[in-house]
Amino acid sequence: MSRPSDHIDSAPPHVDPDVVQPKLGPLGWLRWFWRQLTSMRTALFLLLLLAVAAVPGSLVPQRTADPNGVIQYFTDNPQLAPVLDKLQFFDVYTSAWFSAIYLLLFASLIGCIIPRTKHHFIAMRAKPPKTPVRLTRMAGFQARILPSELRADAPEPIAEAREILRKARYRTAIYEDGRSVSVSAERGYLRESGNLVFHIALLGVLVAIGVGGGFGYTGQKVVVEGQSFVNSLPSYNSFNPGRFFSDAALAPFSIRVDKLDVSYETKNKNAVGAPLDYTAHVKTTGPGDASSSTTIKVNEPLAIGGTNVYLLGNGYAPTVTVRDPSGKVVFSDSVPFLAEDARLTSLGWIKIPDGLKDQVGMRGFFYPTVGDSQTASGALTSTFPGLNDPLLSLNVYVGDLGVDSGVPQSVYSLNTDKLKQVAGPPTTTKALQIKLGQTVELPNGLGTISLDNVKRYVSLDVHHDPAQGWVLAFAVLIFAGLLTALFVPRRRIWVKAVENQDGSLTLEYAGLARGEDPNLIAAVSAIAEEHATSLTRQQKN
Repeated sequence: MSRPSDHIDSAPPHVDPDVVQPKLGPLGWLRWFWRQLTSMRTALFLLLLLAVAAVPGSLVPQRTADPNGVIQYFTDNPQLAPVLDKLQFFDVYTSAWFSAIYLLLFASLIGCIIPRTKHHFIAMRAKPPKTPVRLTRMAGFQARILPSELRADAPEPIAEAREILRKARYRTAIYEDGRSVSVSAERGYLRESGNLVFHIALLGVLVAIGVGGGFGYTGQKVVVEGQSFVNSLPSYNSFNPGRFFSDAALAPFSIRVDKLDVSYETKNKNAVGAPLDYTAHVKTTGPGDASSSTTIKVNEPLAIGGTNVYLLGNGYAPTVTVRDPSGKVVFSDSVPFLAEDARLTSLGWIKIPDGLKDQVGMRGFFYPTVGDSQTASGALTSTFPGLNDPLLSLNVYVGDLGVDSGVPQSVYSLNTDKLKQVAGPPTTTKALQIKLGQTVELPNGLGTISLDNVKRYVSLDVHHDPAQGWVLAFAVLIFAGLLTALFVPRRRIWVKAVENQDGSLTLEYAGLARGEDPNLIAAVSAIAEEHATSLTRQQKN
């Protein structure tokens, strides 16, 4: 049934024309914004938002941790990668939007903690609140009668109750009101103290992470067996300093990789070739010129010079020697190849700018254990990651390598724009295939190339964080404060003695919890029972 056209649900609000609502000026809006920012609800929301903002850092490689992974991501996703780069997804933890959330959370926590700390300090120094008039409304209420004929021999009830509560670590205060005397007791301030410790420690973690990120650094270095790494800027393959990094933070030390031991699964047919263990045997020197031999494992980093050195990866570095037609050595080195699959089929590049009649570049595939069969495209495959039957296959290019242009080049790529391919598909000349110890002729009479040895290499990640000890300390405080805030009950208990007309006393007991406290009623009963027992025991004595 429809309502009449002139029906209204309620009368319009009355507006007094003489009342003028105040308008918020710039200072008023600033105060309003600060109150919103420093509320606990906002702090929790920002904390959740910070966790969500960190998710992209685990979905795409980061320049600070995996620069080669970023390069590979651009190669695999040429259209998506530039968009993500503009959104700073490859530098999540130093991006403008992540830093904004971080700083807002920092300000919000400070705004929450300071007034709460002040209020908690005042509350801890104040006396417990006055006893309510009607304890019957409180939790666990019970009453007991102390007859007048027993009062003379019994101790003063409220004084005895106060002593019992003090032994139970309650803060107490005596209140008198006409015919009644009561003791008000309170405990559980440690709960709020734990809560404050939790938030202060959380703020400390944020500060420590910021300081560590600003003054620390991370660097990556590929080291072949038998070679050394020195902790200096030119030695790193990639280096990511903090905003306030100084060269003085680089402690003088060196690491020599003597050997890399690798073990693979060989018994389980369903997991043949799966890695079981990586152990790098190294010799360290410094600081202080102290030398020692030690090992680095995947989950056991090396601590040296205020840094942690992690073993991130490994691979093969074939040792090749190139000679000109007269037999003169023009190139001899162990070249790290990047693993392409779990069987360590590896890809690498060899560049020879001088010594031959043409500049030569080679794109190579290394197979630790070459298989008998080939893929559908005709490519060789590796059947096992161990070095059982190594083979090096090379596609050869001649021309201008671009090394004289002055533009830095990556050792893990080969620009073929100004090069002509002379061996390997799709040319009519087959790719060079070299077994360990073999020597083969280079195309066009350029000379010869031999595979003399195959060494292992390790990828080391050097991480320096001057605040990591503080982060650990604050993390422990966060855990301790959280446990205290969760398991320490905040409660009040009252014991009141009311004078009756016949000379007897009515002893009333009750409590009140601040928050959930399932043991409150039991605590009140325990205090009442102990109080009655104490009065009776002393009375008998």
